[in-house]
Amino acid sequence: MTQIQSTPTLPPPTKHQLALMIWVAVFPTLSVLNLALSDALADVPSVLRTFVLATVAVPIVIYGLMPRLHRARARILGGRA
Repeated sequence: MTQIQSTPTLPPPTKHQLALMIWVAVFPTLSVLNLALSDALADVPSVLRTFVLATVAVPIVIYGLMPRLHRARARILGGRA
């Protein structure tokens, strides 16, 4: 007979935790992209520049950084239990 160990589930982040996680992911991403693309986008109108930066930044944040931040949050809060 196989026993399945139940692992305690972590509740979803609070609004404040999620806001902090998003800020931690978005601010550095936009800063790096602004620095990296500043020469290429120097003569581009601000709305188009914002569109380009958001188009590049959103997938980086959603698929790259947020999963890592969720795992870090689980490790931090899991250690408290």
